[in-house]
Amino acid sequence: MNETVLVAYGSTNGSTAEIAEYVGEILAKEGLDVSVRPAADVADVTSYGAVVLGGGLYGGRWQRDARRFARRHRKALAERPVWLFSSGPLDPSASERDIPPAPGVRRVMYRIDPRGHATFGGRLEGDVKGRIARMIVKSGRGGDYRDFERIGAWASMVARDLATPGG
Repeated sequence: MNETVLVAYGSTNGSTAEIAEYVGEILAKEGLDVSVRPAADVADVTSYGAVVLGGGLYGGRWQRDARRFARRHRKALAERPVWLFSSGPLDPSASERDIPPAPGVRRVMYRIDPRGHATFGGRLEGDVKGRIARMIVKSGRGGDYRDFERIGAWASMVARDLATPGG
């Protein structure tokens, strides 16, 4: 595949943005041309050959910018290879087993038929946005549960899929 891969993300406190940047780094190391951008900043996806869309999970819901991106570009996304990821569990569960997509993500999957979805652990630490997020951190239930080895392996799988004929 010779076209640029868009890695778009919806992130409130930066964790999902960091995952998206890492996915972009792995795809670039695999020889792909990559653009990593906030989902809210993408006006058009027609110039991209493939899309990876990620969103943070907040209260079981995909981050607003990721949801809006998927809705706004639904037709164009259905015409190209797409992979989705979610980040958010604040425990090691995402590294221990596959976690099914949240209901809103399943609706997006139904509409655009992506090639895959993965849920990665999230990070909630420090000075965070949102009353509930601040309460979680203050109570000591926050932390960093991202597994960059697993994220890298998933991104490499995406790159291999794109490299296969018809990818």
